[in-house]
Amino acid sequence: MKHKSFKKQNKKWTTEELAKGILASNSIILSQTITLLESTKEEDNKIAREVIELILPKTGNSIRIGITGVPGVGKSTFIEAIGQEILKENTGNKIAVLAIDPSSQKSKGSILGDKTRMEKISVLKNVFIRPSPAGKELGGVHRKTRETILLCEAAGYNYILVETVGVGQSETAVHSMVDCFLLLMLPGAGDELQGIKRGIMEMADIIAINKADSDKDIAANTAVSNYKNAIHLLPKSDSGWITEVTSCSALNNFKINLILDNIIKFKQYQTLKGYWIKRRNQQSKYWIKKTIEQYLINSFFENDNLLQQIEVKEEEVLKGNISSFKAAEELIEIYKKNLKTND
Repeated sequence: MKHKSFKKQNKKWTTEELAKGILASNSIILSQTITLLESTKEEDNKIAREVIELILPKTGNSIRIGITGVPGVGKSTFIEAIGQEILKENTGNKIAVLAIDPSSQKSKGSILGDKTRMEKISVLKNVFIRPSPAGKELGGVHRKTRETILLCEAAGYNYILVETVGVGQSETAVHSMVDCFLLLMLPGAGDELQGIKRGIMEMADIIAINKADSDKDIAANTAVSNYKNAIHLLPKSDSGWITEVTSCSALNNFKINLILDNIIKFKQYQTLKGYWIKRRNQQSKYWIKKTIEQYLINSFFENDNLLQQIEVKEEEVLKGNISSFKAAEELIEIYKKNLKTND
């Protein structure tokens, strides 16, 4: 098999060498392969995809944890605290933090500041932090996050923490790529229960009320009670798991150990019930369909023959000559004819 090569800083690696570097836990090669994966160049993407196929047998041996929450809830501080707890539990643990930064829709730039917000764990050799811009992607996660998880697992990271942009209508895609979905909230549940999307509550495996001062924090205790009551009104999960709700303080390391205990308990429960593998299998099938959808969308809008036709149909819709639905149907028919012609 002939392997393609990738040149970086005057060093040329084949896809096989990149794969070997990842399996040897070389964080520099891991970072550069993720850069290829996130590149807008198809040639770079192809190299990264070939690397993924080579390392695939060494993936899957991690706990994938999605962490989301309202803006200002302290996601980065929480991740640093739970990361320290994970390393305390077992010094052999390795943590990969995939932090998705909000990108400007005007400048296309992103903050990429998570390393500065996690200064205690970012310097540790057992911790790999990869900030990625969210860009235009829905779901609060970068379009390549799932593949990045596989690369990190092959590099030996047994805890993968995926931090999303925040809670919003479309920001639930993380649930389709993690084993455990953790929702961070603030004390003052009355208002938050009104504002938070019900779908996210239904998907949460663990809810943590962050920024609680102590066990006597009235606002935090009220929030815990309110969320527990709300959970009982939601449909039960297929496995029978009842969402754990607890208060904590990432800043003061209050009850962070309890959050980790709940994550481990969740894995044990899901494994015993057979839902750990079932959930991953469902996710794999989901991403086959999503990848096909994305390919077809790109194929449609990158079709040179269609670009002019799209503008024509847009003008007809704006003039009121045809509906948006009719315009879409006609464009799809043109696309199909182009495909047949190319065949």
